[in-house]
Amino acid sequence: QVQLVESGGGLVQPGESLRLSCAASASIFSFNAMGWYRQAPGKERELVAEITNIDTTNYADSVKGRFTISRDSAKNTVNLQMNSLKSEDTAVYYCNARVVYGKNSRSNYWGQGTQVTVSS
Repeated sequence: QVQLVESGGGLVQPGESLRLSCAASASIFSFNAMGWYRQAPGKERELVAEITNIDTTNYADSVKGRFTISRDSAKNTVNLQMNSLKSEDTAVYYCNARVVYGKNSRSNYWGQGTQVTVSS
């Protein structure tokens, strides 16, 4: 079974930075993509950033220029560097890994989530 464990969340003030890490129990190259999602109270879970197994990236418009996703294959981890944090970034952040077997077959794996709170 694939296990994803997030760490690095916490409470920060606006303008400060945090780095989230997600440790996977399998090689990150086993996945077609890994990413970070977030969910705030009363809102749907949304994609924040993702990175594919060929190092292409995609970011939500709201975080472009502030967040950077990266991976460390030696440690089987994916990281999210979050700079210039805003109050609206407050949410539970979830690590995601996706395996695509074919156009009609895929698997998604999720971590338990880590809380990020941005408040003055």
